[in-house]
Parts: sequence; C-alpha cells; structure tokens
Amino acid sequence: MRKIREILRLYHELKLGKKQIATICSMSSSTVVEYVRKADKAGLSWPLSEHLDDTAIEALLFPVEPPKASERPFPVMAELRQELQTKGVTLMLLWQEYKERYPEGYQYSQFCEHYRRWTKTLDLSLRQEYLAGEKTFIDFAGKTIPITNRYTGQITGAEIFVAVLGASNYTYAEAVQSQSLPSWIGAHTRAFEYFGGVSALLIPDNLKSGVIKSCRYEPELNPTYLEMCQHYGTVAMPARAGKPRDKAKVEAGVLLVTRWITAALRHRTFFSITELNTAIRELLERLNTRKFKKLDTTRRQLFEAIDKPALKPLPVQRYEYAEWKRATVNIDYHIEVEGHFYSVPYQLVRQKVDVRITTDTIGVFFKSKRITSHPRSYHKGKFTTITEHMPKSHQGYKEWTPSRLISWAEKTGPSTAKLIETIMTTRPHPQQGFRSCLGIMGLGKKYTNERLEAAAHRALAIRSYSYRSIRAILESGLDKVATEAKEVIPAIEHDNIRGRDYYL
Repeated sequence: MRKIREILRLYHELKLGKKQIATICSMSSSTVVEYVRKADKAGLSWPLSEHLDDTAIEALLFPVEPPKASERPFPVMAELRQELQTKGVTLMLLWQEYKERYPEGYQYSQFCEHYRRWTKTLDLSLRQEYLAGEKTFIDFAGKTIPITNRYTGQITGAEIFVAVLGASNYTYAEAVQSQSLPSWIGAHTRAFEYFGGVSALLIPDNLKSGVIKSCRYEPELNPTYLEMCQHYGTVAMPARAGKPRDKAKVEAGVLLVTRWITAALRHRTFFSITELNTAIRELLERLNTRKFKKLDTTRRQLFEAIDKPALKPLPVQRYEYAEWKRATVNIDYHIEVEGHFYSVPYQLVRQKVDVRITTDTIGVFFKSKRITSHPRSYHKGKFTTITEHMPKSHQGYKEWTPSRLISWAEKTGPSTAKLIETIMTTRPHPQQGFRSCLGIMGLGKKYTNERLEAAAHRALAIRSYSYRSIRAILESGLDKVATEAKEVIPAIEHDNIRGRDYYL
C-alpha cells in the first residue's frame, strides 16, 4: 500500500507522467496505469482521507466481488479453511467434492484464486494454516501484573505465560512467579491439562528456561525441558530467530491476552498468584468464547471441532519436575549435589555422570543409563553410601564406624586416638581411612601398645599421618627416641575438615 500511496501522490500532487512514476517506483508503466485506473474507479482522490488505512485502501482497490445470484455456486471459505486443517485434506480434494456437488461450479484455478483472495482478508495469525493438533505456540507476555505483599506492601511483577494451539487459536494463560525453569515447566504441565492433551510439536520462543543455546538449525534444549517433552510424547522446536511468521500465532495470542486480560485487570489489586489466576481464568473463558471478527465461530468451537480430537492423550502421571547437572565422580566414588555426597559404583571414578535431581530422589546416569539412585538428603557435608558401590577392600570395613575406631584407639593412649581421628578427618570420606587406621591398630599387637602410643606421638609431632609412617617409626626404633614436643600437636583446623564431634 505504501507504493500505491506514493503513485497517487506523484500523479495527483506533482503531476508527473506515468513513465516517470514507473521509474521512480521501480515498476512497469502498465502497473502504474492499472493502479491509477483502479484508484479512479474506486473514487480515491488526493490527498487521501485520514480515515483510510491500508486495509481500507486494499478493499477499495481490490474488492472481493461476491457472486451474483445467477452465477455459479460460491464455496463457503470459512468451511474450506476449517477442512484444510484436517491432516491429508487439500484444496484439490475440496474442489473435487465441490464439483461433484455443483458440476457447473468454478474450475480448480478459479476455486483456488477465490480462496487465496479470501485468506488475504484475514489477520496474519489466522491466515497461517496448521494441521489439527500439530502445534502449540508458547511465550511469556511482555507486560507483568503487580502482586502486592499483604503485610509489607512490597510489589512484585507476575509473569504471564501464554500458550496458543495453532489450528484453533485456543488460548491458555496463567500468572507465574518468574520466567525461571520451575515456573516454565509447571506452566506447561497446567496448559496441557487445560487443553486435555498435547500437540505433536511445541514452538517456544528462545527463552533461556527452555533453550540453552539458540541456533537456527540445531537449538540446544535445557535437559529438564527436553525430559518434560519426552514424558508427554511431544517435541520442542524453538521459533527461528529473524523469522517473525514462526511467532505470529503466539504474538497475536500475547496481544489478545494483554488487551483482554492484563488491561482488564489494571485497576484491581492482587495479593497472591492464586488470586490473580482465578481472575485470569474467568477472563480467559470469555476470550475463548468470543467470536472472531472475520470468522463466524469462536476459539472454543474450533478447538472442540479441530484440535481437541487430534491431541495426544495425557500420560497417567503428571511430569515430576527435575533438574539436571553434570558431575565428575571423585576418587572416593562419591558425587556432590548441593553439599551432600552420594556414592556411585567405584568403577566410575573420574568419569562424568548426569544427575537428575527431584524433591526426594537423586538419580545418577552414565551414558544415558541409570546406574543408581538415592533418597535425597538436605544435610550438607554428610555422605550417603551404598555398600555395593565400594571396592571389596573397603566393604570389609563397613561394620566399623569412626567413633568405634576412636574409642578403640583411646584404650591405647591419647596420641593414638588423636592420630586415628586426624587420619579420618583429613580424608575425603572417613571410610577411606579405615584400612589405614585398622592397620595402625594392628601394629600394637606386634610392637606392644606402649610403643604404638609413642610412635603415634612422634607421628603427630612431625605431621606424618599414615600407616607407612607409623610402621617405619616402629621398625627403626624412633619411637624410643624422645621428641622435642612436650605435648601432642592438635589436628589441623580447617572449614573443610571434620572435627571429633562429627563422629560422636
């Protein structure tokens, strides 16, 4: 329409010839002549009325002329559009059915041309045609709705999640705390339940909660989002950057939600997300039961007729939210999750594993295969260990505990007890020190407990905390040589080292 406006301005205001106008506007002279003729026929004068927008000008210049009573039967375009959203239905099939009913009707090329002209009168989001149950378009609205803390008066903005089914434009909206991953996933599950099923494809915008790395050809999905899609038997295909038609459907839905829901609630005060969502649900029902401006039907009616029968059924259980992390198995065959340590089979030491974290379970996967799971613990600095994950050399000491070893060492003497405690507190896991401690205690049988106590005293003085050191002291008789230290040197104090109280 911009070029047509320019042609009329050059022709009427500047009095330029049609060839000059064609050169300026980069088009053929015949096209300029045709546009001027159509404008004259439509009664358009210059300057154009301020009330004429591009849609009105297009309607005047290129009217879709309805058939006269005496002409051939004219197809009902809205019905054709609805039929085309059924998988396998084409314009050729619809034309053949039309001709069987009306043998004197339009030929195929004219039939298609009338349909093409009619679709141009629709909004962009309606003009795009999608198969029944094929796609759900997803995004957050740009405008938030304020939530007021009833006690402090502090105001926070609730994000508005919007999901639109492609074929019927049936819309879902809800308020969530933020655009975080838990809110993003939770809103999806509730949208699926509102629809009563799941479409074959999800088309989200490239939001960080859903897409880790944007790429036109192979976007990388967040593992939690990917797992949720697999649970519901659907696939996420993020909208391509720089392709506005990919997002036209949801952007139109966001605009409608903003106009008919967000704006309608602007004068109300909400004190919780639940209260806000109750109000949103009421307005959402009105939106879905309003008739389209250019179609004699509603979103709800189209949904019931087109999308709903084609949606995949919901699984028996709702998706359980889980976060994923990559972890390296430490030399003590444990991985760390939020400060707690969980065992894995010792054969995986130094390997990379994937960890699935839910509210009450820790699942560990190696090369996509689950290798173990643990009840989740929220005690930081503690260990959860399965005996079968330990090397056999460690399993033999399972019946021992740090407190039991220390108590046994105390019978030999304070230096021996301090040495045993120090060995266990300086190891990543106490059980890694059991073998060394039991070996040290066994030296008392060979060299007497008195010599073992003296050797432990010397080892503490020189800060050498190992079985080999104690054995060397005893073998060389250094335990009989007086040390300069008058008292036992205390264990190293450090935030990452467990103290004696840890075992008691």
